[in-house]
Amino acid sequence: MRESARKRQARITDLVESRGIARITDLADELGVSVVTVRRDVEELARRGEVRRGHGVARSLQPMAAESTATGTGDTVGMVIPERNTYLTEAVQAAREAAEKAGLRLALHIAADEPDAERTAVRSALEAGARGLLLSPHWRTAAEAARDHSWLRALDVPVVLLERRPERGSSLYELDCVRSDHAYGVHLALVHLISLGHRRIVLAARDDSPTARVIRSEFAEQTAARGIGEGCTAILSSRTAGPDPRAADPRAVDLAETLRGTGATATLIHSDMDALVLVQRLREAGVEVPRDCSVVAYNDVVADMGQIALTAVAPPKAEVGRAALGLLLRQLDHAREGRWPGAARHLELLPGLVARDSTAPLT
Repeated sequence: MRESARKRQARITDLVESRGIARITDLADELGVSVVTVRRDVEELARRGEVRRGHGVARSLQPMAAESTATGTGDTVGMVIPERNTYLTEAVQAAREAAEKAGLRLALHIAADEPDAERTAVRSALEAGARGLLLSPHWRTAAEAARDHSWLRALDVPVVLLERRPERGSSLYELDCVRSDHAYGVHLALVHLISLGHRRIVLAARDDSPTARVIRSEFAEQTAARGIGEGCTAILSSRTAGPDPRAADPRAVDLAETLRGTGATATLIHSDMDALVLVQRLREAGVEVPRDCSVVAYNDVVADMGQIALTAVAPPKAEVGRAALGLLLRQLDHAREGRWPGAARHLELLPGLVARDSTAPLT
Protein backbone atom coordinates (compact mmCIF):
# COMPACT_ATOMS: atom_id res chain seq x y z
CA MET A 1 0.00 0.00 0.00
CA ARG A 2 1.43 3.36 -1.02
CA GLU A 3 2.34 5.79 1.72
CA SER A 4 0.26 8.96 1.84
CA ALA A 5 1.90 12.27 0.97
CA ARG A 6 1.39 13.54 4.54
CA LYS A 7 3.14 10.53 6.09
CA ARG A 8 5.97 10.72 3.54
CA GLN A 9 6.45 14.41 4.23
CA ALA A 10 6.47 13.75 7.98
CA ARG A 11 9.23 11.17 7.46
CA ILE A 12 11.18 13.66 5.36
CA THR A 13 10.88 16.25 8.13
CA ASP A 14 12.12 13.74 10.72
CA LEU A 15 15.08 12.69 8.55
CA VAL A 16 16.09 16.28 7.85
CA GLU A 17 15.81 17.30 11.50
CA SER A 18 17.91 14.34 12.62
CA ARG A 19 20.66 15.00 10.07
CA GLY A 20 20.57 18.77 9.69
CA ILE A 21 21.00 18.47 5.90
CA ALA A 22 19.73 15.75 3.58
CA ARG A 23 20.21 15.40 -0.16
CA ILE A 24 17.06 15.13 -2.24
CA THR A 25 18.48 12.11 -4.08
CA ASP A 26 19.30 10.31 -0.81
CA LEU A 27 15.80 10.91 0.52
CA ALA A 28 14.30 9.56 -2.70
CA ASP A 29 16.37 6.37 -2.41
CA GLU A 30 15.43 5.82 1.24
CA LEU A 31 11.73 6.48 0.71
CA GLY A 32 11.56 4.48 -2.52
CA VAL A 33 10.07 7.33 -4.55
CA SER A 34 11.26 9.51 -7.39
CA VAL A 35 13.48 12.55 -7.03
CA VAL A 36 10.68 14.65 -8.50
CA THR A 37 8.28 13.47 -5.76
CA VAL A 38 10.71 14.32 -2.97
CA ARG A 39 11.47 17.69 -4.54
CA ARG A 40 7.76 18.52 -4.55
CA ASP A 41 7.43 17.33 -0.96
CA VAL A 42 10.34 19.51 0.13
CA GLU A 43 8.84 22.51 -1.67
CA GLU A 44 5.57 21.92 0.18
CA LEU A 45 7.35 21.50 3.52
CA ALA A 46 9.33 24.67 2.90
CA ARG A 47 6.09 26.51 2.09
CA ARG A 48 4.68 25.33 5.41
CA GLY A 49 7.84 26.42 7.21
CA GLU A 50 8.91 22.93 8.32
CA VAL A 51 12.24 22.73 6.43
CA ARG A 52 14.44 25.00 4.37
CA ARG A 53 15.22 24.36 0.71
CA GLY A 54 18.74 24.41 -0.66
CA HIS A 55 20.29 23.53 -3.99
CA GLY A 56 19.58 19.79 -4.19
CA VAL A 57 19.13 19.52 -0.43
CA ALA A 58 16.62 20.02 2.37
CA ARG A 59 17.90 21.75 5.50
CA SER A 60 16.74 21.71 9.08
CA LEU A 61 15.36 24.87 10.63
CA GLN A 62 18.01 24.38 13.33
CA PRO A 63 20.97 26.26 11.79
CA MET A 64 23.57 24.99 14.29
CA ALA A 65 22.65 21.36 13.68
CA ALA A 66 22.68 21.89 9.94
CA GLU A 67 26.07 23.56 10.01
CA SER A 68 27.56 20.86 12.20
CA THR A 69 26.29 18.10 9.95
CA ALA A 70 27.54 19.84 6.83
CA THR A 71 31.00 20.16 8.31
CA GLY A 72 31.11 16.57 9.45
CA THR A 73 29.96 14.84 6.28
CA GLY A 74 32.96 15.80 4.18
CA ASP A 75 30.62 17.53 1.70
CA THR A 76 33.30 19.97 0.59
CA VAL A 77 34.22 21.81 -2.59
CA GLY A 78 37.59 23.46 -3.08
CA MET A 79 38.46 26.91 -4.36
CA VAL A 80 41.98 27.65 -5.61
CA ILE A 81 43.06 31.28 -6.11
CA PRO A 82 46.41 33.08 -6.45
CA GLU A 83 48.04 34.57 -3.38
CA ARG A 84 47.78 38.36 -2.85
CA ASN A 85 44.78 38.54 -5.16
CA THR A 86 42.47 41.02 -3.44
CA TYR A 87 40.32 41.27 -6.57
CA LEU A 88 38.82 37.84 -5.85
CA THR A 89 37.92 38.53 -2.21
CA GLU A 90 34.28 39.36 -2.97
CA ALA A 91 33.98 36.37 -5.30
CA VAL A 92 35.32 34.05 -2.60
CA GLN A 93 32.87 35.36 0.00
CA ALA A 94 29.90 35.12 -2.36
CA ALA A 95 30.84 31.58 -3.40
CA ARG A 96 31.18 30.61 0.25
CA GLU A 97 27.72 31.95 1.09
CA ALA A 98 26.18 30.15 -1.89
CA ALA A 99 27.91 26.90 -0.90
CA GLU A 100 26.63 27.14 2.67
CA LYS A 101 23.08 27.66 1.43
CA ALA A 102 23.47 24.45 -0.55
CA GLY A 103 24.74 22.54 2.48
CA LEU A 104 28.38 22.48 1.35
CA ARG A 105 31.60 23.71 2.86
CA LEU A 106 33.89 25.80 0.65
CA ALA A 107 37.57 25.15 1.45
CA LEU A 108 39.96 27.85 0.22
CA HIS A 109 43.42 26.91 -1.09
CA ILE A 110 45.99 29.58 -1.96
CA ALA A 111 48.40 29.06 -4.87
CA ALA A 112 51.78 30.65 -4.19
CA ASP A 113 53.38 32.92 -6.79
CA GLU A 114 55.70 30.22 -8.10
CA PRO A 115 55.77 27.53 -10.84
CA ASP A 116 53.28 24.63 -10.52
CA ALA A 117 51.63 26.25 -7.49
CA GLU A 118 48.12 25.63 -8.83
CA ARG A 119 48.82 21.97 -9.36
CA THR A 120 50.07 21.64 -5.78
CA ALA A 121 47.03 23.49 -4.40
CA VAL A 122 44.62 21.38 -6.45
CA ARG A 123 46.28 18.19 -5.25
CA SER A 124 45.92 19.40 -1.67
CA ALA A 125 42.23 20.19 -2.20
CA LEU A 126 41.51 16.77 -3.68
CA GLU A 127 43.43 14.96 -0.95
CA ALA A 128 41.29 16.84 1.57
CA GLY A 129 38.17 15.40 -0.08
CA ALA A 130 36.96 18.19 -2.36
CA ARG A 131 34.16 16.90 -4.61
CA GLY A 132 34.55 19.74 -7.09
CA LEU A 133 36.77 22.74 -7.76
CA LEU A 134 36.48 26.46 -8.44
CA LEU A 135 39.78 27.42 -10.00
CA SER A 136 41.40 30.75 -10.90
CA PRO A 137 44.94 30.01 -12.13
CA HIS A 138 47.66 32.65 -12.31
CA TRP A 139 48.24 32.11 -16.05
CA ARG A 140 50.74 34.97 -16.21
CA THR A 141 51.45 34.10 -19.85
CA ALA A 142 49.63 32.20 -22.57
CA ALA A 143 52.44 29.62 -22.51
CA GLU A 144 51.91 29.09 -18.78
CA ALA A 145 48.21 28.50 -19.38
CA ALA A 146 48.98 25.98 -22.14
CA ARG A 147 51.28 24.02 -19.81
CA ASP A 148 48.41 23.58 -17.35
CA HIS A 149 46.00 22.12 -19.89
CA SER A 150 47.05 18.48 -19.72
CA TRP A 151 46.80 17.98 -15.96
CA LEU A 152 43.67 20.12 -15.61
CA ARG A 153 41.96 18.12 -18.32
CA ALA A 154 42.83 14.89 -16.48
CA LEU A 155 41.01 15.87 -13.27
CA ASP A 156 38.15 13.52 -12.47
CA VAL A 157 36.03 16.00 -10.46
CA PRO A 158 33.84 18.83 -11.75
CA VAL A 159 35.82 22.03 -12.41
CA VAL A 160 34.66 25.61 -13.01
CA LEU A 161 37.15 28.30 -14.05
CA LEU A 162 36.72 31.66 -12.32
CA GLU A 163 37.66 34.89 -14.17
CA ARG A 164 39.42 32.73 -16.73
CA ARG A 165 38.31 31.51 -20.15
CA PRO A 166 40.42 29.04 -22.15
CA GLU A 167 41.29 29.82 -25.73
CA ARG A 168 38.81 28.54 -28.29
CA GLY A 169 39.97 25.17 -29.59
CA SER A 170 42.11 24.39 -26.55
CA SER A 171 41.67 21.17 -24.59
CA LEU A 172 40.05 23.12 -21.74
CA TYR A 173 37.53 24.99 -23.83
CA GLU A 174 34.72 22.64 -22.81
CA LEU A 175 35.13 23.45 -19.12
CA ASP A 176 32.48 25.63 -17.47
CA CYS A 177 33.77 29.12 -16.77
CA VAL A 178 32.56 32.48 -15.47
CA ARG A 179 34.29 35.80 -15.97
CA SER A 180 33.60 39.51 -16.17
CA ASP A 181 33.19 40.98 -19.64
CA HIS A 182 36.37 43.05 -19.56
CA ALA A 183 35.92 44.18 -23.16
CA TYR A 184 32.76 45.91 -21.99
CA GLY A 185 34.65 47.30 -19.01
CA VAL A 186 37.13 49.00 -21.35
CA HIS A 187 34.18 50.28 -23.39
CA LEU A 188 32.61 51.85 -20.29
CA ALA A 189 35.85 53.60 -19.35
CA LEU A 190 36.38 55.01 -22.84
CA VAL A 191 32.76 56.14 -23.23
CA HIS A 192 32.95 57.93 -19.88
CA LEU A 193 36.19 59.73 -20.74
CA ILE A 194 35.07 60.62 -24.25
CA SER A 195 31.82 62.06 -22.85
CA LEU A 196 33.99 64.40 -20.78
CA GLY A 197 35.78 65.61 -23.91
CA HIS A 198 38.97 63.53 -23.67
CA ARG A 199 40.35 62.28 -26.98
CA ARG A 200 43.92 61.38 -26.09
CA ILE A 201 43.85 58.54 -23.60
CA VAL A 202 46.63 56.18 -22.51
CA LEU A 203 46.49 52.83 -20.78
CA ALA A 204 48.66 51.80 -17.85
CA ALA A 205 48.37 48.03 -17.42
CA ARG A 206 50.42 45.04 -16.48
CA ASP A 207 51.00 42.09 -18.76
CA ASP A 208 50.92 39.32 -16.17
CA SER A 209 47.36 37.98 -16.14
CA PRO A 210 44.60 36.98 -18.58
CA THR A 211 42.56 40.00 -17.45
CA ALA A 212 45.43 42.39 -18.12
CA ARG A 213 45.96 40.93 -21.58
CA VAL A 214 42.28 41.29 -22.46
CA ILE A 215 42.26 44.90 -21.28
CA ARG A 216 45.41 45.74 -23.27
CA SER A 217 44.07 44.11 -26.42
CA GLU A 218 40.63 45.68 -26.13
CA PHE A 219 42.06 49.13 -25.38
CA ALA A 220 44.17 49.01 -28.53
CA GLU A 221 41.25 47.85 -30.69
CA GLN A 222 38.63 50.17 -29.25
CA THR A 223 40.74 53.32 -29.29
CA ALA A 224 41.82 52.60 -32.87
CA ALA A 225 38.17 52.05 -33.91
CA ARG A 226 37.25 55.42 -32.39
CA GLY A 227 40.22 57.17 -33.97
CA ILE A 228 41.63 58.26 -30.62
CA GLY A 229 44.49 55.81 -30.22
CA GLU A 230 47.17 57.31 -32.44
CA GLY A 231 50.27 58.10 -30.44
CA CYS A 232 48.73 56.90 -27.18
CA THR A 233 50.65 53.78 -26.25
CA ALA A 234 49.79 51.08 -23.77
CA ILE A 235 52.37 51.01 -21.00
CA LEU A 236 53.32 48.75 -18.13
CA SER A 237 52.72 50.15 -14.69
CA SER A 238 54.92 47.75 -12.81
CA ARG A 239 55.84 44.10 -13.19
CA THR A 240 55.11 41.52 -15.84
CA ALA A 241 55.47 37.78 -16.18
CA GLY A 242 58.90 36.24 -16.21
CA PRO A 243 61.23 33.94 -14.29
CA ASP A 244 60.93 36.30 -11.32
CA PRO A 245 57.57 38.11 -11.51
CA ARG A 246 58.64 40.42 -8.69
CA ALA A 247 61.49 41.87 -10.73
CA ALA A 248 61.14 45.28 -12.35
CA ASP A 249 60.03 45.16 -15.97
CA PRO A 250 62.58 46.73 -18.35
CA ARG A 251 59.68 47.75 -20.62
CA ALA A 252 58.03 49.84 -17.91
CA VAL A 253 57.44 53.46 -18.89
CA ASP A 254 57.03 56.49 -16.65
CA LEU A 255 53.35 57.52 -16.74
CA ALA A 256 53.93 61.26 -16.25
CA GLU A 257 56.46 61.32 -19.09
CA THR A 258 54.09 59.35 -21.31
CA LEU A 259 51.24 61.77 -20.65
CA ARG A 260 53.41 64.73 -21.52
CA GLY A 261 54.95 63.06 -24.55
CA THR A 262 51.60 62.08 -26.07
CA GLY A 263 49.59 65.07 -24.94
CA ALA A 264 47.15 62.70 -23.28
CA THR A 265 44.62 64.16 -20.87
CA ALA A 266 43.26 60.91 -19.42
CA THR A 267 44.40 57.43 -18.48
CA LEU A 268 42.86 54.05 -17.73
CA ILE A 269 44.87 52.15 -15.10
CA HIS A 270 44.64 48.44 -14.34
CA SER A 271 44.47 47.64 -11.48
CA ASP A 272 43.17 50.14 -8.91
CA MET A 273 45.94 49.04 -6.53
CA ASP A 274 48.42 50.25 -9.15
CA ALA A 275 46.23 53.29 -9.81
CA LEU A 276 46.60 54.50 -6.22
CA VAL A 277 50.40 54.26 -6.54
CA LEU A 278 50.53 55.90 -9.95
CA VAL A 279 48.25 58.78 -8.97
CA GLN A 280 50.65 59.56 -6.13
CA ARG A 281 53.59 59.43 -8.56
CA LEU A 282 51.76 61.77 -10.94
CA ARG A 283 51.29 64.27 -8.13
CA GLU A 284 54.99 64.05 -7.25
CA ALA A 285 55.76 64.78 -10.92
CA GLY A 286 53.52 67.85 -10.88
CA VAL A 287 50.54 66.27 -12.65
CA GLU A 288 47.33 66.94 -10.70
CA VAL A 289 44.31 64.61 -10.93
CA PRO A 290 41.81 65.43 -12.37
CA ARG A 291 42.95 68.98 -13.27
CA ASP A 292 45.75 67.84 -15.58
CA CYS A 293 44.73 64.22 -16.12
CA SER A 294 41.50 62.32 -15.56
CA VAL A 295 41.99 58.80 -14.19
CA VAL A 296 39.76 55.73 -14.44
CA ALA A 297 40.90 52.75 -12.37
CA TYR A 298 39.98 49.14 -13.12
CA ASN A 299 38.69 46.60 -10.55
CA ASP A 300 37.12 48.91 -7.91
CA VAL A 301 38.53 47.03 -4.93
CA VAL A 302 40.18 50.00 -3.18
CA ALA A 303 39.61 52.74 -5.75
CA ASP A 304 37.61 54.90 -3.34
CA MET A 305 40.20 54.70 -0.54
CA GLY A 306 42.97 56.94 -1.89
CA GLN A 307 43.52 60.63 -1.23
CA ILE A 308 41.42 61.14 -4.35
CA ALA A 309 38.46 58.78 -4.77
CA LEU A 310 39.01 57.18 -8.17
CA THR A 311 36.39 56.68 -10.84
CA ALA A 312 36.49 52.95 -11.53
CA VAL A 313 35.26 50.15 -13.72
CA ALA A 314 33.60 47.73 -11.28
CA PRO A 315 33.43 44.09 -12.43
CA PRO A 316 30.59 42.13 -10.76
CA LYS A 317 32.94 40.23 -8.47
CA ALA A 318 30.37 38.81 -6.06
CA GLU A 319 28.07 37.77 -8.90
CA VAL A 320 30.98 35.97 -10.56
CA GLY A 321 31.54 33.96 -7.37
CA ARG A 322 27.88 33.05 -7.02
CA ALA A 323 27.55 32.11 -10.68
CA ALA A 324 30.66 29.91 -10.55
CA LEU A 325 29.37 28.06 -7.50
CA GLY A 326 26.01 27.63 -9.25
CA LEU A 327 27.69 26.01 -12.25
CA LEU A 328 29.63 23.70 -9.95
CA LEU A 329 26.45 22.68 -8.10
CA ARG A 330 24.81 21.92 -11.42
CA GLN A 331 27.66 19.58 -12.33
CA LEU A 332 27.59 17.92 -8.90
CA ASP A 333 23.82 17.37 -9.07
CA HIS A 334 24.04 15.80 -12.51
CA ALA A 335 26.93 13.56 -11.45
CA ARG A 336 25.04 12.46 -8.33
CA GLU A 337 22.00 11.57 -10.40
CA GLY A 338 24.07 9.85 -13.09
CA ARG A 339 23.02 12.33 -15.76
CA TRP A 340 25.08 13.95 -18.51
CA PRO A 341 25.77 17.55 -17.42
CA GLY A 342 24.82 18.92 -20.83
CA ALA A 343 26.57 21.62 -22.82
CA ALA A 344 29.35 23.53 -21.09
CA ARG A 345 28.53 27.05 -19.94
CA HIS A 346 30.72 30.07 -20.64
CA LEU A 347 29.24 33.01 -18.73
CA GLU A 348 30.32 36.64 -19.07
CA LEU A 349 28.86 39.19 -16.64
CA LEU A 350 28.85 42.90 -17.42
CA PRO A 351 30.83 45.36 -15.26
CA GLY A 352 29.55 48.77 -14.23
CA LEU A 353 31.30 52.13 -13.86
CA VAL A 354 31.36 54.19 -10.66
CA ALA A 355 32.06 57.90 -11.26
CA ARG A 356 34.04 59.61 -8.48
CA ASP A 357 36.44 62.54 -8.10
CA SER A 358 39.28 61.52 -10.44
CA THR A 359 37.55 62.35 -13.73
CA ALA A 360 36.42 65.78 -14.91
CA PRO A 361 35.49 67.54 -18.18
CA LEU A 362 38.38 68.57 -20.37
CA THR A 363 38.97 72.31 -20.07
